[in-house]
Amino acid sequence: MDRAVYGSAWHGPCTEAVMTTKPKIGIALGGGAARGWAHIGVLKTLIDAGFAPDIVAGTSIGAVAGGCYVAGKLDPLEAFARGLTRRRVFGFLDFNFTGSGLITGQRLCNRFDEHLEHVAIEDMERKFVAVATELGTGHEIWLNKGRLVDAMHASYALPGIFRPVKINGRWLIDGALVNPIPVSVCRALGARIVIAVNLHWDVFGKGTVISDQEAIETHAEDDESLEERGNGRAALHLLHRQFFGGRDTPGISTVMMDAFNIIQDRIARSRLAGDPPDVSIAPELGDIGLFEFHRADEAIPNGAEATERQLDNIERVVRALAA
Repeated sequence: MDRAVYGSAWHGPCTEAVMTTKPKIGIALGGGAARGWAHIGVLKTLIDAGFAPDIVAGTSIGAVAGGCYVAGKLDPLEAFARGLTRRRVFGFLDFNFTGSGLITGQRLCNRFDEHLEHVAIEDMERKFVAVATELGTGHEIWLNKGRLVDAMHASYALPGIFRPVKINGRWLIDGALVNPIPVSVCRALGARIVIAVNLHWDVFGKGTVISDQEAIETHAEDDESLEERGNGRAALHLLHRQFFGGRDTPGISTVMMDAFNIIQDRIARSRLAGDPPDVSIAPELGDIGLFEFHRADEAIPNGAEATERQLDNIERVVRALAA
């Protein structure tokens, strides 16, 4: 198909005399921790194909990618993601053992402030919402005004890992607890076509019931204590091991994030069944761990490839709804 046929919709020259109007496209960017770098590949492929989203709703890492897109900072985000190593990821973890989260998240916010400090959501050309969850009430909070960095921070504040964020007197945590892939937000903001990006389908989508298992616990080797390892660099190494895990046991981050994302997957299935998107994009990211942020070089191309497979479907929907 010739995607240049809609002169006002796609890049490139118009090849037909009759001009048509492209319906507003919304994109719902789901949560998924490190797998979320795939959103960069998704967005850049849509832009290159002439399907740049007009409306963006993001949850968790989806709010980060979506916020950078609407702010015109997708390229700096890609450079940041591709430049991460295991050591650099660990360097962003400002541990906080006295508060309500293992990590404050301030170092990461400071990095985003380098590019987005003065960006307000209401001043951007495209509509944007970051979804968060209010502690205590469980309300779904749509952050559509104020500082973009603060909205992104609240949306990815994974409970137990990141410290909750206080906005307008409300303590907010990760929006994936209430709306993991916010299709409903895009529709409420006026999107005629909604594209959903699901980062979990190939990991949790095959979940089933295992009904016949004998309860025999397998013990892994105990981790060494700080006293046995000494302090200084040895203690830092042990902290790294506790957080990311060892050879035989999962780390704190893996346990918490896997548990959280299993819940997120089950909620997403229910919500998508009630309000399905027009097109679903599902990158194959099963072997990328939830905290492996250093693997952007794999996640971004996977997102691009999954999007390319859906371009014809997107075009069919756009043609059907074009005025």
